[in-house]
Amino acid sequence: MQKTMIPAIWCLTLLLLLTSCQTNSPKSIAEKNTVNLANNPLLQTWDTPFGTPPFKKIKIEQYLPAFKVAMAQHQTEIAAIANNSEAPTFANTVEAMDTSGAWLTQVASVFFNLNSALTNESMQAIAKEMAPLLSKHGDDIQLNETLFARTKTVYDNRQNLQLTEEQKILLEKTYKDFVRGGALLDSDAKTRFRAINERLSLLSVQFGENVLKENNKFELVISDKAQLAGLPDRVVAGASEAAQEKAYEGKWLFTLHKPSLIPFLQYSDHRELREKMYRGYTLRSNHNDTLDNKAILSEMAALRVERANLLGFPTHAHYVLDNNMAKTPDKVYALLDQLWEPALKTAKAEVAAMQALADQNNDHIKLEPWDWWYYSEKVRQQRFNLDENELRPYFKLENVINGVQMVANKLFGISLEERFDIPTYHKDVKTFEVKRADGSHVGILFTDYFPRASKRGGAWMNSFRKQRRLNGAMVTPLIANTGNFSKPTPDTPSLISLEETLTLFHEFGHGLHGLLSDCTYDRLSGTSVPRDFVELPSQIMENWATEPEVLKLYARHYQTNEPMPDALIEKIQKSSQFNQGFETVEYLAASYLDMDWHTLEDTKQRDPLEFEAASMERISLINEILPRYRSTYFQHIFSGGYSSGYYSYVWAQVLDADAFAAFQESGDLFNTKIARSFLDNILSRGGTSDPMEMYKRFRGAEPKVDALLKRKGFN
Repeated sequence: MQKTMIPAIWCLTLLLLLTSCQTNSPKSIAEKNTVNLANNPLLQTWDTPFGTPPFKKIKIEQYLPAFKVAMAQHQTEIAAIANNSEAPTFANTVEAMDTSGAWLTQVASVFFNLNSALTNESMQAIAKEMAPLLSKHGDDIQLNETLFARTKTVYDNRQNLQLTEEQKILLEKTYKDFVRGGALLDSDAKTRFRAINERLSLLSVQFGENVLKENNKFELVISDKAQLAGLPDRVVAGASEAAQEKAYEGKWLFTLHKPSLIPFLQYSDHRELREKMYRGYTLRSNHNDTLDNKAILSEMAALRVERANLLGFPTHAHYVLDNNMAKTPDKVYALLDQLWEPALKTAKAEVAAMQALADQNNDHIKLEPWDWWYYSEKVRQQRFNLDENELRPYFKLENVINGVQMVANKLFGISLEERFDIPTYHKDVKTFEVKRADGSHVGILFTDYFPRASKRGGAWMNSFRKQRRLNGAMVTPLIANTGNFSKPTPDTPSLISLEETLTLFHEFGHGLHGLLSDCTYDRLSGTSVPRDFVELPSQIMENWATEPEVLKLYARHYQTNEPMPDALIEKIQKSSQFNQGFETVEYLAASYLDMDWHTLEDTKQRDPLEFEAASMERISLINEILPRYRSTYFQHIFSGGYSSGYYSYVWAQVLDADAFAAFQESGDLFNTKIARSFLDNILSRGGTSDPMEMYKRFRGAEPKVDALLKRKGFN
């Protein structure tokens, strides 16, 4: 998943990075807001290596005053642009807006990134206070009639201007942002538009906070060793360590963090405990208590319809997709429908195989959703003689990191050198300087890979500073990859699963998109592309992770350093299409749910449980599978940037399967000519051109779904 910072002029979007909380009280923040601004590091030019944030110098009580000063400064800059006595030009209006708000971008980049990765109660209190302020700030800019008039003058005269392709795109997107931000509305509509934005910003913050608190609230504490039956030693050791951290002496603690949850569902022989874990996960924020999200999401869906209608769109999905490659909800549904039938057919066959195995073992059960991981693992072992525990010793985290670096080096000629002089915000964070083959500096990569209570779940990429050119000088990017992978234990290093390995490659792909950007404008650089295009650079990287010749490069046993044997690699290849029915159906179901919520045409607030049930019944989802994200914890669409866009992953799968086929067809997975074309036409271009045109320049034609269907075994 990609999350990134964008220019402060569009700062409402920064609220998508919010999560939740833990330590100091909100009262203490208010008492400390008299901090001396002259000594506030958030409002200074950083003299750290490569201008990285001086995390150790930043105090929580400094954020709020820094935000307020930075917003005021930004408004002063905007007023100067709007009230410029000179005739509006591309340079004094559009370019000037792109470079404005530097202090606000700096403050926000640190705060929102840390509020995702290292949050606490004080940070969340600031987030709640800032949500309506940032919403108002963004609306004040986008609804500034004088500023819009200047922009419109430049836009209307665009045919007579000698603009580069990048400048044309910046002008078009800037103008469109104003229109989508309500600039053409009448006075009453603008007032309502502001109120909706403010309310949505607060609801989004609350939604994410509730999910994080629910994640941290659930605990399965086991006292009886017999209840650990079936669990691998590494999982038991991790649970013991987790229990010790909570002072549960002589016990084992399991949580909803994926490195704890998934192995438990895969291996625990105690079905009632698997059910308890599974229900703990799938009923998050659905307990009719203070952390319940049903009313929040229902109101958000209704407000989004109203806002879309104000802007002339029939639904929120039409509003969102107008900016994406898909363009219309009909095209999204058509893509989902094309995959749904073969995926569901495969999933039903998978159910039959698991039920047959359960019957063969005289387990006397009817398969339920909490049984899927357990029995699919047994079918995998039976069918392919492959146990995931055989793979983990070869996926030591450091080896996987080396592997993805080797792939990037072979493809794009870059290397990573670990640095120990760059400030970090947590002991688990590592920093790397990214260099070109000639030794020149590209950017800095922060990695933060282990779960903790102060970090939201999942994996993502974001930036502390985006690439751009300012007054002709290159501003290099500061990129972060964040995940929640299996932690080391006292006896073993971090040995991650194959799925976690793919996730690491995925997020590194997003990181490359930010690091290898070569654009002029902040608004267009790096991952500032349509939502259904942004996953291409990340998902294509996953393809290399399991290629035999690549596995030979990095998959080495953590004890012997021996490469993964051919027999085990062959098992991975043969099982590559295993469980694809489940994985695809689970994902598509969530995509349908997202689209159904956002193709509503009226502002009536729905009962989320009834709505979700009807949505899943419409597509005939089988009882053994739930959507990957149920409504009450679907953070991608209710506290992230993927509303009407969760389909993007499968849209990008079509792109990445077709793009990777170019390397396969050449007979060289590291074909430097093809890699260079991918770099020049996609990775480095940001949002400086139409995404389909960029893709066609790389591939020579529009993508076809054939490669994806073949990869999944659906054809």
